Amino acid sequence: MNKDKQRELKKSVSAFAKPDTKAGIRQLINTVIPFVLLWVLAYASLSVSVWLAVPVAMIAGGFVIRLFIIFHDCTHQSFLKSQKANRIIGTITGILTLFPFDKWKRSHSIHHATSGNLDKRGTGDIWVMTVDEYIKASWKERLAYRLYRNPIVMFGLGPLYLFLVSNRFNRKGAKKKERTNTYVTNIAVLAIYSLIIFAIGWEAFLIIQIPVLYVSGVLGIWLFYVQHQFEDSYFEDESEWDFVKAAVDGSSYYKLPKVLQWVSGNIGFHHVHHLAPRVPNYALEEAHEKTPPLKHATTITLATSLESIRFRLYDTENKTFVSFKEVKPLLKKKRLAMLDQRQPSFQDE
Repeated sequence: MNKDKQRELKKSVSAFAKPDTKAGIRQLINTVIPFVLLWVLAYASLSVSVWLAVPVAMIAGGFVIRLFIIFHDCTHQSFLKSQKANRIIGTITGILTLFPFDKWKRSHSIHHATSGNLDKRGTGDIWVMTVDEYIKASWKERLAYRLYRNPIVMFGLGPLYLFLVSNRFNRKGAKKKERTNTYVTNIAVLAIYSLIIFAIGWEAFLIIQIPVLYVSGVLGIWLFYVQHQFEDSYFEDESEWDFVKAAVDGSSYYKLPKVLQWVSGNIGFHHVHHLAPRVPNYALEEAHEKTPPLKHATTITLATSLESIRFRLYDTENKTFVSFKEVKPLLKKKRLAMLDQRQPSFQDE
């Protein structure tokens, strides 16, 4: 696709970047109210059985994903027309989902500006090493990377790290506005949790809230992971990197069943979102359907997305993700070369 066609495509999709106040309010109503009702129902279910309350809490966790998408749109100033309203709603939904508005807005903006750029990795991204980097890395660095990419660590421990550590502390060098917003978010979360614990007790609170947050955390990390970690995803050096190609070729169309598409706030249309971040989530599907070139974006389904678990390293030579197993022969070759270097030659004796 030449530059003129790229500009035309971006312009076509940007035409859908029109926040609709009525659509936004409807989404708030059909997200916040069901979430609160499910939380209350989970508590009421405790009088019958813990095994009834936990599944209800897990369903409520799905609505946290939907709350997060509203938060996400607010950080892009795309959910409602008013910037002030976006900030207020974004801060409130950030408190409900345990995400500080300003901190996440900054890191996510960097993610959009650098996605697929091999020279600008590290902020707001899943950690990706290239095959060459992995082979040249020390055994400690390889171990750290293997642990990070292990599904048990990423999806099992990842939510705990995200909610309890990453989102709770300010980054080094954060400006006053960002730091203050994180403090306000933490204080508000502590106050709300304290009131609920005072009202229903800490045991009941934990039985409900842990499944709510854990389910939402696992699903959220999975969605973020799978939408950039597919076999022929786009990664290029700074000199070759292109924003439109990174959006269309480096972000997938995650074709989900309608119920899951609704719960996930249409974020499966990730290629549309990266091409035009100001398009609100409730307009992503329309933008996809009415922009013919986007029909050629990489499409993954629930079944095919599971394959992404084995994609661990990016092969810059073949422009594809590979597994650790596929890189083993190269590592063996490196070890043999190192052994050869250590052994004295005949001339050295």
